[in-house]
Amino acid sequence: MPNNKIIGIILVRNEDRFLAAVLHNIREFCDRIIIADHFSEDGTAEIARRFCAENAKGTYHRIRQPGVSHDLIKKYAGDNAWVFGVDGDELYDPEGLAVLRRQLLSGRYDRFWLLFGNVLNCTGVDYAAGTACGYAAPPCRSMTKLYNFKAIRSWDGDCPERLHGGEILFRPGYDRSMYYDIYKEIAWDEAVFRCLHLCFLSRSTLDKETDGELVIRKNIADRMSENLVQRVFSFLRGYFGLCKTPPLKQEKYMRGKLVRVDARSFLPRGVGRVGSGNGRKKS
Repeated sequence: MPNNKIIGIILVRNEDRFLAAVLHNIREFCDRIIIADHFSEDGTAEIARRFCAENAKGTYHRIRQPGVSHDLIKKYAGDNAWVFGVDGDELYDPEGLAVLRRQLLSGRYDRFWLLFGNVLNCTGVDYAAGTACGYAAPPCRSMTKLYNFKAIRSWDGDCPERLHGGEILFRPGYDRSMYYDIYKEIAWDEAVFRCLHLCFLSRSTLDKETDGELVIRKNIADRMSENLVQRVFSFLRGYFGLCKTPPLKQEKYMRGKLVRVDARSFLPRGVGRVGSGNGRKKS
């Protein structure tokens, strides 16, 4: 039986610059959107609650630990469902997602466990011109998170956040190797599953700058993998602006040459955003 629903799960912490646009762009793609807010202190909670009040498919959860976000979706294991993990710095192309939705629900990708789409890791967005610049995947890795939960019986164990870690029990005929690197076969301009990853831009009105340049935050998975000593040094480096871009982000998301793309389909009109989100010095 083809998959018959798409569940969006968003884990956020201080994401008030782009969250409204992120939610707007995935609204029609998802049948349900679960927002897990890890104690945001900026305007994130207000934006998320407003979205849920205006959209019946949205639910808001304020969580104490990032791992709770996985508890909100693991019940879908074995269902005819795709689970779509989205971060507060990921703008997807809603026109492309409309095509992808029809493909998913028709069963086109049911033989796969995981899909990796096209990505541009953005160093800047020009809203007036409708363009974005950054590092593309490939040669960067794709960080999209679209999982076929029909392929598994369960996803339990120790999960530092949704769709990370733990123990996965696959159904017969599926295993971890059954993923599809769409981004390696389809060019950006032809892709329907594509994302502006705003990982090098300011995501919150609370973000700090040093010497006029944004101090880039680490991913949750990267932070959770650090021991206590590493966390202390990471905090001090970030606090004093000694390391503005985490090495892991440089390694994963700054490969190849800077490119510029037409981003008009990603930038919804009339959807609130706080500032331009351009935190880095111009390249």
